[in-house]
Amino acid sequence: MKLIYQTCKNTPIPDLCLQLLKADPRSPSADITGLALIIVDVIKARANDALVKINQLLKGGGDKKALDNCAANYKIGILEADIPMAVKALTLGDPKFAENAASDSAVEAIDCEKGFNGKSPLTRVNNGIRDVANVARAIIRNLL
Repeated sequence: MKLIYQTCKNTPIPDLCLQLLKADPRSPSADITGLALIIVDVIKARANDALVKINQLLKGGGDKKALDNCAANYKIGILEADIPMAVKALTLGDPKFAENAASDSAVEAIDCEKGFNGKSPLTRVNNGIRDVANVARAIIRNLL
């Protein structure tokens, strides 16, 4: 648990980091790479949840152009590109690529949010993923 506290202390949102890592049973026995992989898993789960929400909004007649853009950001950008890259980079011991993937996940969420010009129905979701991605990035930086 000491490693979790030390690691989270150096992230931009220590409370979120602690909450996420304490919730995962793998955390107590994980090294820093393992902690980073756990947070990457959280990004993946939240991106999948975001896609479900986006599809619900599309069925409800929301802003089709903005929602389609968000769907692409989450499906193609995060789930098909960033997450696999982060996992592979962490597994192979190449944290720079993992950091880039985490950073890009935050950018995808921010880009989704901007598509609504201030009237986003996904603000909570986008901000949540941005925050988790920034925590992941900070954890991964410990490996550089």
